[in-house]
Amino acid sequence: MPMQEARARRDLEVAAQMFRGFGDPTRLAILTELLDGERRVVDLVAAVGTSQSNVSGHLACLKGCGLVADRPEGRAVRYRLASPAVVDLLRQAEVLLAEVGDAVALCRHPHMRAVADRPAPERPDDAPAGAG
Repeated sequence: MPMQEARARRDLEVAAQMFRGFGDPTRLAILTELLDGERRVVDLVAAVGTSQSNVSGHLACLKGCGLVADRPEGRAVRYRLASPAVVDLLRQAEVLLAEVGDAVALCRHPHMRAVADRPAPERPDDAPAGAG
């Protein structure tokens, strides 16, 4: 594979990884909430409706990917979108969803199904119900 093709392939892989950051409903809810400005974890927990540990874990993921930044404020930490480009991307996603959201919601193609809609992986008969 020529060097330019390898670089292009790598760029696509990185872009796909970035979009996975937007692909989780909880992370997307956090990002959308941050469109309105800085928030503390406690604010995000209330807005998103999940546990503090879940929000903190998603924030760590988003921060590690460069989508969210933070700043200490006393004993609290305030989180914000890391770049105007993140804001622009989220706003453009709203515009795109207004155009194609119904088709996306109705799409049943196996490559586009939500994780929750996918069949659970099979587990051995002797595995406990919570395993696997």
